[in-house]
Amino acid sequence: MELTLNQLKQYDGSDPSKPIYVAVKGRIFDVTTGNSFYGPGGSYAMFAGKDASRALAKMSKNDEDVIGSLDGLTDKEMGVLADWEKKFEAKYPVVGTIAG
Repeated sequence: MELTLNQLKQYDGSDPSKPIYVAVKGRIFDVTTGNSFYGPGGSYAMFAGKDASRALAKMSKNDEDVIGSLDGLTDKEMGVLADWEKKFEAKYPVVGTIAG
């Protein structure tokens, strides 16, 4: 499955009949089983329905960081992102990719 960033927004947990997706480095993970974290009111709800790569790398919950751009990240931040990516791979299935 391939989704645009706009289509990904539909999977932000606001519709309980749909799964919750978070993208990391262009790959979309189904994080529905972690809905207490990623669902409405969860501590990582701001990542739901978005590519959270930059925010994960920077350990940030700021809206402006919840994007897929890796431009200007340090080696350390890229390492942090790689660790997050491994955690996602271990816990959640990959269901698709971001188009483009």
